[in-house]
Amino acid sequence: MKSDEKKPGRRSRAVAAKRAAILEAALAFFSQFGIHGTSLDKVAERADVSKTNLLYYYPSKEVLYVAVLKEILDVWLAPLRALQHDHDPLTAIRQYIRLKLEVSRDHPQASRLFCLEMLQGAPLLKGELAGDLKALVDEKAAIIEQWIAEGRLAGVQPQHLFFLLWATTQHYADFASQVEAITGQTLHDAAFFEQTLENVQRMIIEGIRVR
Repeated sequence: MKSDEKKPGRRSRAVAAKRAAILEAALAFFSQFGIHGTSLDKVAERADVSKTNLLYYYPSKEVLYVAVLKEILDVWLAPLRALQHDHDPLTAIRQYIRLKLEVSRDHPQASRLFCLEMLQGAPLLKGELAGDLKALVDEKAAIIEQWIAEGRLAGVQPQHLFFLLWATTQHYADFASQVEAITGQTLHDAAFFEQTLENVQRMIIEGIRVR
């Protein structure tokens, strides 16, 4: 392959790496200081790019903030997208809980920033929530309703089940300081992660098991 044929691939990888560095730096600041307390100069410095270069990719702080939130939403919703009707319901919910706790363990800053945005009324994310998020939840709620109609799950309202799953699993990221103060451990402790997983799974699964 000629060298000039390789350039677009190298260039696109470099652009992707630069965008990722900017988003990672922005997440670190936004999750700690919010959008109003975050300086683009600091984000650019942390991402090791010029502010001019940052603004080339993200023309304003608001655009950058929304890009970070959309990336968080993608990570946050990946476990929900994996929920399929042909799975065994209880096995699928157990796996969903595991995946959500892994997200809380591996992306605590993202979870806290998303929580902060929700507490502020989601001023910059309402469109995404009312659009793609609602469509996905409606799709997966229909699967829950099918399982209930088939006698494979106890009768629960699907949206409230999702709210409970989100609140429980994300607590370990959003209130990590409280969890650590009380237990002396975090989800990064393997034994504590498995203990948390077992307890959350048991409490939720026993609530939706057919009797």
